Amino acid sequence: MAYSAKVMEHFANPHNVGELPDANGVGEVGNPKCGDIMRMYIKVENDRIVDVKFMTFGCGAAIATSSMATDLVKGKTIEEALKLTNKAVMEALDGLPPVKIHCSVLAEQAIKAAVSDYYRRIGIDPVPIVGEIRTDADELACSI
Repeated sequence: MAYSAKVMEHFANPHNVGELPDANGVGEVGNPKCGDIMRMYIKVENDRIVDVKFMTFGCGAAIATSSMATDLVKGKTIEEALKLTNKAVMEALDGLPPVKIHCSVLAEQAIKAAVSDYYRRIGIDPVPIVGEIRTDADELACSI
């Protein structure tokens, strides 16, 4: 299983790691069967994600996809962040091995889960905007 140089860089030196004490949106997704669990923290001001952090327990690909996803949404509006796809995360990392694609899906879902939590906190039903969040990626076998 070969990883790109970008995957290795984001695994060895992940960006935006840690908790965000003043986060106004927190989302957690994962697949405990393979050990990948991601928690994303977002700080939203004027409909823009001004800060984002993550804590991920999992493999190198899970850490790299979390790092890249945070880079891709930081500074973006919520609307822009909700357009983030797992494909965009994989492309930004110059690809992932097929057995690790589920990590990019988890990163996409973690961002959406944090945005959903933000909407709930301000009294807006997130489902019509964000859709249903898969917080348990059991559908995504760890050996896709």
